[in-house]
Amino acid sequence: MERLLSIIIAAFLCGHVCAIDVRDFGAIGDGRHLDSPAINAAIKEASVKGDTVILPKGIWLCYSLHLESGVTLRLEKGAVLKAAPVTNKEGYDEAEPNESHYQDFGHSHWHNSLIWGENLHDVTFEGEGLIDGTDALSRGEQQRNDTGMPLANKALALKSCQKVTIRGVSFLNSGHFAMLMTGVDDLLIENVTVDTNRDGFDIDCCERVIIRNCHVNTLNDDAIVLKCSYALGHPKPTEHVLIEDCHVSGYDNGSYIDGAKTKNILKAPDGDGPTGRIKLGTESNGGFRHITIRNCTFTHCRGLALETVDGAAMEDINVSDITMTDICNSPIYIRLGDRMRAPQGFHPSTVDNIRIRNVSVLDADSRYACLIAGVEDHPVRNVYIENLNVQFRGGLTLDDVKEQRGCNPFFIPSARKATDMGEANYPEPSAHGIQPAWGFSISHAEDIYLKNVHLETIYKDERPAFYTKDTKNIHFEEVTCPDECPGIQP
Repeated sequence: MERLLSIIIAAFLCGHVCAIDVRDFGAIGDGRHLDSPAINAAIKEASVKGDTVILPKGIWLCYSLHLESGVTLRLEKGAVLKAAPVTNKEGYDEAEPNESHYQDFGHSHWHNSLIWGENLHDVTFEGEGLIDGTDALSRGEQQRNDTGMPLANKALALKSCQKVTIRGVSFLNSGHFAMLMTGVDDLLIENVTVDTNRDGFDIDCCERVIIRNCHVNTLNDDAIVLKCSYALGHPKPTEHVLIEDCHVSGYDNGSYIDGAKTKNILKAPDGDGPTGRIKLGTESNGGFRHITIRNCTFTHCRGLALETVDGAAMEDINVSDITMTDICNSPIYIRLGDRMRAPQGFHPSTVDNIRIRNVSVLDADSRYACLIAGVEDHPVRNVYIENLNVQFRGGLTLDDVKEQRGCNPFFIPSARKATDMGEANYPEPSAHGIQPAWGFSISHAEDIYLKNVHLETIYKDERPAFYTKDTKNIHFEEVTCPDECPGIQP
């Protein structure tokens, strides 16, 4: 009866009987039997007619699943797609050959994932079920050390695909990335929940993307991150992207999806606070263009980061109606760097035409201020910030700035040097050290416009509100802060 009901529901949704139940191919769903061979057979059968493959309620233990064009994979309510731990005899597909000199290993391979597809079109992954990598992480890590066999590197990875929809599903503890989309055009991700140990969504070299109404919790890494790496073997931009009505956070791993939202772990592996933010970068070769981020919330995590350091042009970025609470580093971080992890002779990075408006921030760490930083002879240009209200924690002294040593971004913040901007290092607010201002620190920048900006501190801070270095045409209009904003130099 349960199987018949699943088929009837699918038929109603499709308008005709187009559902394939994985149990008809031998899948069991008891959490002990390996179901990936049966599910892959069902997907292959569905690809002939463009059918829907249904995983009903149950625990479906799997190694790599291979998506096909024209197929919908649906996880019904109560269905758990469980990543199987690696054994001496069995594991996930091997990583395919690919050059990883210009981007991280995780960005360079797709086949070593729980679910993957390449050169596909018209693919849908949907439902109310859960993709769970918990046991694979806890048990498989030890087995990897003993046997040398890898875990699935990602939960869902697609390369060079078109017309992809990901809707409704949830991800828990999903490896290097919950979702890696590389060269995926016409992509819709909506109503997805992620609570994972590393990155949530990595959208790399993709065009025409909508990410809507998603909840992404990532203590140790970025929640929603756009990139434009060299993973395809050539530069390709990430452009025409809309991120709206999304919520990002850095609560303890696993505590978001169960509703607890605990804050017991206060530092990510790099020594700074919980990550869980929306970011552009770090891999940045192909360019970021025509990006809109609106109506999003950041809670107990790092702030908005807009970074290009490997030769990409970052331009026409529009951010609006953002609310942030309990922010552990710069609420706004705009970085043009000179890491240049790119083929020889690649053009320098550029930043031009960024508009940020209607942003409200409560309880923000003031060590790094709001940071806008270019490099010598390559300034950040044309940044417009309007209707910004930031409540910083404050409480620092001028001695806190003077006492810093070093500039390694993986050391604790107190060990970094404020005067060395670390142009070739990994771009992170903490890499710049505690700033000589608590509100805004602007360097190597031109034509920066601040309008209707209100800054305040919870505790008095000895540093001035603003610091500028090597800047031209910094415009202030209706900017207010304690003590008449000392440090402003129009």
